[in-house]
Amino acid sequence: MLKIQSMIGLAVFDVEDGKQLGKIHDFIVHEDWSVYGFELEGKGLFSLQVRTVKWEDVVSFGSDAIMIRNQQAVRQTAADDIKHTFLIGNRKLKELPVLTSDGAMLGYVSDVYFNPELGKSITGIEISDGFISDLIGGRKWLPISDQIAFGESAIMTPVASDQRLKECL
Repeated sequence: MLKIQSMIGLAVFDVEDGKQLGKIHDFIVHEDWSVYGFELEGKGLFSLQVRTVKWEDVVSFGSDAIMIRNQQAVRQTAADDIKHTFLIGNRKLKELPVLTSDGAMLGYVSDVYFNPELGKSITGIEISDGFISDLIGGRKWLPISDQIAFGESAIMTPVASDQRLKECL
């Protein structure tokens, strides 16, 4: 399994020409807990368009770079068309509170796990309960199920989700 946070900043190359096309700036995620693709570093700070690559255009990935099929895989996407991201933006996952439906706070999203070899499905969310708690007890992760949903301001989980928390990988 990979953590999305560890892939931010990786170089992106096209395999046809061997040209570096940029670095990963953020990941785009869907409400069905899948990785749609990623954003590349932009040229303009206040641009209404961002350069994106769909996950299905990824040929391979390693610890140092992501390889995509060609330069045509990089698309201009309206920033307003991107609903959820991992790291940046109004609807980002990172640091969202994770709550049970009965109002218990599990912590905040610190990372997202996915196994690219199994497709683009997100398999779990890493939860932090604060710096001191992380030091004492370590971070936990919650496996994704169809009962876990994106809310407007929080990730909503079923009652007793705290019993499903696992030690971080």
